[in-house]
Amino acid sequence: MASAVTRSSRNPAAATPASAAGAASSGQPSVDVTAITTRDDFLLELGQALGGQASIRPVDSVAAALESLASPARRGQVLVIDALHANEVRPAVDAAQGRAPHAVILVFAAEPLERQVAAAVKGSKVFAVLPSSPVDPRKTHAVFAGVLEEAAARRKPVTAAPTPAADADVGLESMRSAEVLQGAGMSRGSGRTLMIAGAFVAVAALAAGAWFFTRGGNRAAPAEAPAAAAAAPAPAPQALGVPAGAPAETEAALPAAPSADLSIVHGKVDELLEKARLAMRERRYTEPAGDNALIYYRSAVAADAASGEARDGLQRVAGVFAGRFEESLNAGRLDEAAQNLANFKAAVPDDRRGAELGARLVNAQITRAVADGNLERASALLRQGQQSGVLQPEQAARWRSELARRQDEVRVQHLATLVEERIREGKLVEPADDSARSYLRQLQSAYPSSPHTTRAQRALASSYLRKARDAGIARNGAEEERWLNEARGAGVSAAEISAFQHDLAGAQAKAARTEGDRLVQLARERVREGRLTDPSQDSAAYYVTQLQSADPDNAALAAVSRDLAGKLLERARAAAQAGKSADQDLAQARRFGADARDVQAVQQLAAGKAGANVDPATLAASLKAVKTVPPEYPQSALAKGVSGSVMLSFTVDAKGNTSDVQVLQSTPAGVFDRAAVSAVRRWKYAPVMVNGAAVEVPTRTLVRFELPKQ
Repeated sequence: MASAVTRSSRNPAAATPASAAGAASSGQPSVDVTAITTRDDFLLELGQALGGQASIRPVDSVAAALESLASPARRGQVLVIDALHANEVRPAVDAAQGRAPHAVILVFAAEPLERQVAAAVKGSKVFAVLPSSPVDPRKTHAVFAGVLEEAAARRKPVTAAPTPAADADVGLESMRSAEVLQGAGMSRGSGRTLMIAGAFVAVAALAAGAWFFTRGGNRAAPAEAPAAAAAAPAPAPQALGVPAGAPAETEAALPAAPSADLSIVHGKVDELLEKARLAMRERRYTEPAGDNALIYYRSAVAADAASGEARDGLQRVAGVFAGRFEESLNAGRLDEAAQNLANFKAAVPDDRRGAELGARLVNAQITRAVADGNLERASALLRQGQQSGVLQPEQAARWRSELARRQDEVRVQHLATLVEERIREGKLVEPADDSARSYLRQLQSAYPSSPHTTRAQRALASSYLRKARDAGIARNGAEEERWLNEARGAGVSAAEISAFQHDLAGAQAKAARTEGDRLVQLARERVREGRLTDPSQDSAAYYVTQLQSADPDNAALAAVSRDLAGKLLERARAAAQAGKSADQDLAQARRFGADARDVQAVQQLAAGKAGANVDPATLAASLKAVKTVPPEYPQSALAKGVSGSVMLSFTVDAKGNTSDVQVLQSTPAGVFDRAAVSAVRRWKYAPVMVNGAAVEVPTRTLVRFELPKQ
């Protein structure tokens, strides 16, 4: 529904003044519409919805609209704002109300913005907020009935400016005034009033003659003085093939139609006829201006309406124009045909052939406009033809039907093109009012059975599935499900979703294999280059780790891991030999499957290197015996009552065992050596750790042999 914001009093009696009623009764619009928009499709929809109720003048800025609304106008003024952004509407409304308070304001907004726009203009004098994209024809047509009344009631009065005497065709107006007086049943000598009028006519005729010969004639039909305009209708519009009082929308939408030279030359009838005959012989039918057959014959008829030769001459001139009209129309020179028609009607305004020629011209112009794809011009020509009565009702109905069909085609193609463009731009669902999805919904709402709608729906559904496929291959389950839901909303069936998921599984496996092969290749390259662990995201260790995650079943994984572990062990061994820490490389080597014995060997090497750099006495002092076995006292020494001692040297290995036990000194010599060595070989120590690794520790000890106390 339209969101009515504010409405002034619209009393039918007060809202339909005489001028507005007259315009309505004559079938002519009583208001002009100025539309601020940059969208051709909106203008087409708005024009179709209004159905000729008003003329539409498109502008692309608020400043241009205010300039148009501020100018005097005999019709009511309506300002239409095509709201693309809610925050831009209120400033435009306030500016319009300040500069043109007589204008009625309508705002059109797309469905997502309609409430925001209504809130933005709350408290203003906006007549209504209506939906756009697309325009709702029934709502717009219904609301516009009230707009017509309101605009007519607010209509800005116009004060006609007096026409300068020097620019008026006084001779022509004087003749018209005299004809009007005669038509009213008044004779030339019927009283003082007519005498004064006759004197005025005479003076005006002399002034017009002097002005004509000093200015060289007036080619265009002059503006009439206010008094004469009230007394007699101007023939200029009929001569142009346009009805008197044509609506502003025809003037705004179409260029000015060609006009005939309607000026009058004053002189004696015989002289005028002689000049006309000469012009005919020399084929000067309309050129040069002021000196041609048409103007002389028309002037002769104006001087003597009963002149048969003058009227016959106009018929012959009209015949020339009719022939030229046929030639130019058949050749497709429509502007030239329009000029010939204007000249024909100037020669014989009452000839019935004029209506027939006019209908043929309008049909040809509409056909040309349709062929050029200019439906706005075609619609304006159709309205002009209807209002002038040139087109018969059945012709107009056929054209209306054809233009409506063409406009539908243009709109559906435009929306389908927007869907395609947004798909190419990747704007599938965002922004909400300018995405492929939003335009598809408009297509489905307005043209559900169109082949363009079907194609656009399929294209968007395919795009959704491509997005879901990309997310699935990237193992992004949430994103994959999101796009699958969009595809379901776009009409993709459950069977199609199932087939997609089956294909996706195969694609994921293939992608994993491809990615695995790529990672294997990169890992091997980095191993060859010696880039084992650095840089952190472009090293052999990084790519093997990625491979373990992405494709753990890859046949090459074991081999490339083994190669990496071997290189890490080599680097760790070199570091150990140099007395540097090899812990990180050893940890990485274990991670990638290095043999535990190889790792231990490097650790022992590192520990040995580390131990060699430590004071042996310090290492020996750190020894802690876990198990000591007392030596057995030799029986021979015990029997003889001999006591003594043995100094031994030995090595405690990485496991805490003793080895390489040697006798350094014994007292008495050779008595207790064997018993001491045998005991020390069975001792056990806690391993000594240096830099996290067990090391061998050389040491010595003194074993004493003392006789038991009695």
